Amino acid sequence: MNTHQPPPIGALLRDWRQLRRFSQLDLALEAEISQKHLSFIESGRSRPSREMVLLLAEHLGVPLRERNALLLAAGYAPIYPERPLEDPSLNAARSAIDLILKGHEPYPAIAVDRHWTLLAYNNAVTRLLGLVADAELLKPPVNVLRLSLHPDGLAPFILNLAEWRAHLLARLRQQVRATADPKLGEFLGELMSYPHPGTGTRHEAEAEAAIVVPMQLKLGETTLSLISTTTVFGTSVDVTLSELALETFFPADAATGEALRALAAQAESAT
Repeated sequence: MNTHQPPPIGALLRDWRQLRRFSQLDLALEAEISQKHLSFIESGRSRPSREMVLLLAEHLGVPLRERNALLLAAGYAPIYPERPLEDPSLNAARSAIDLILKGHEPYPAIAVDRHWTLLAYNNAVTRLLGLVADAELLKPPVNVLRLSLHPDGLAPFILNLAEWRAHLLARLRQQVRATADPKLGEFLGELMSYPHPGTGTRHEAEAEAAIVVPMQLKLGETTLSLISTTTVFGTSVDVTLSELALETFFPADAATGEALRALAAQAESAT
């Protein structure tokens, strides 16, 4: 018999508050409730209403998936639906994603979920995937961070691998802190175990702190220098959409733009 019991709502809220580095007073002021009331909730002396759970979750920046878990722990039904991207009710969102990916050509663009699983991509990405030596890395579900940093993936073709690795790991660490997702924590450990150059170098430390780090990718005789931006569905009330991100890559220099346009023209003429 399974005797494991999930943590009570008070303990979960306290964990999120501490993760966000809020004192009880800080959170109480933000939520406009008394510190005594919050203390009673965290200690289990008071059962929060559904509205109170959602209020505290909002001020703590708890992701929608974990808000559902908080509601369940408090004895309430989840309110945020989680539907697969292929669900007919998400057709409008999927059409918008496809439009963005296609409209970004000839530059690479991808859609990923919270665990960096590749959900969709455009033709420019297809041309880059041809560099990957290990076919196992391309079998669904494909993880784009693993694909980028694995020694049998794109890593051998990334000229500034130390800087790019530090940049990606910094983003992933930030995501782990924001979501408290144990699977992401395990994945971070996996990526850190891959062989890599330049550990502890000045450039790596600078890359981790930088806002924009280009990926310098060797593609045949051409070097592509790409910077990326992230787009999210910020006002989504669906778990799936709230966790989806669009990564769009732009040329960091004129030569890269010309090379990507030329590759697209060659591919089009070959079809």
